Amino acid sequence: MQKLILLLSALCIAGTSTAAITVKDDDGNPVTLQKPARRVISMAPHVTELLFAAGGGERIVGAVTYSDYPEAAKKIPRVGDNRQLDMERVIAMKPDLIVVWMHSSSERQLDMLRQLGIPLYHSEPPTLDAIPGSIARLGQLLGTEKVADAAADDLRQKLAALTARYARRSPVRLFYQVWDKPLYTLNGTHIVSDAIRVCGGENIFADLKMTAPVVSAEAVLQQDPEAIFGTSQKDNGGVNLWRQYSTMTAVRNDNLFTLNGELLNRAGPRMIEGTVALCEKLDIARQHRKNGG
Repeated sequence: MQKLILLLSALCIAGTSTAAITVKDDDGNPVTLQKPARRVISMAPHVTELLFAAGGGERIVGAVTYSDYPEAAKKIPRVGDNRQLDMERVIAMKPDLIVVWMHSSSERQLDMLRQLGIPLYHSEPPTLDAIPGSIARLGQLLGTEKVADAAADDLRQKLAALTARYARRSPVRLFYQVWDKPLYTLNGTHIVSDAIRVCGGENIFADLKMTAPVVSAEAVLQQDPEAIFGTSQKDNGGVNLWRQYSTMTAVRNDNLFTLNGELLNRAGPRMIEGTVALCEKLDIARQHRKNGG
């Protein structure tokens, strides 16, 4: 009888360990794996960072260009960029999970991968507080919950502290410059605008319908932002192009700021750090206001 009990217990444990894993991706679609993923392909730089944070860096067998953080990510074989994959190479890698970024992915290629039966997880955290949850869910798919949950909890605590710190700061109207030729910005639905809100900022083009609209210099001048932000990664000409408009409030108050684009434009764990830098710059703008600049 004791041997039978032990055998049944062993079977129960085995059954539990092979139970299917199901989580919902950022599009709300269920993603099911029969066992933790061992061979993962990352289709965006922020995805690569999320997978490493979730404890799955060693599981990434392929990644797209610009997946350069952490340092170990630079050694991962490339399978194309986030717009065009080398399909033959992807298939040869025999992935059991591909984490995609829908905005720049080729829908035709994604359909081909779906037809091959490869599970796809859509990663696009819409807000800062969604980033920890993304890490935790990826940890479930990887079977690395302990590492992933710890990383997620740490980010939640940092974000809660940051949100509380800036909750009552006076608003600063700002223009966020992604690129200058043409002049690109982001609307209010983009995760960067969520970071702006956490810091007490107001995106002057939040109401535009397109996520990454092109705007004119005249439209920016008409809005007369109190601060202008560009990024060292993406902003081609830099925010200094606005210095010629000496009557603009941002220029008059010396509120032309440059941020590290890798920290703020990637919806990964380092975005909390990028938001800290954004908040600190907005406080400088508030101080210039107090000083009558």
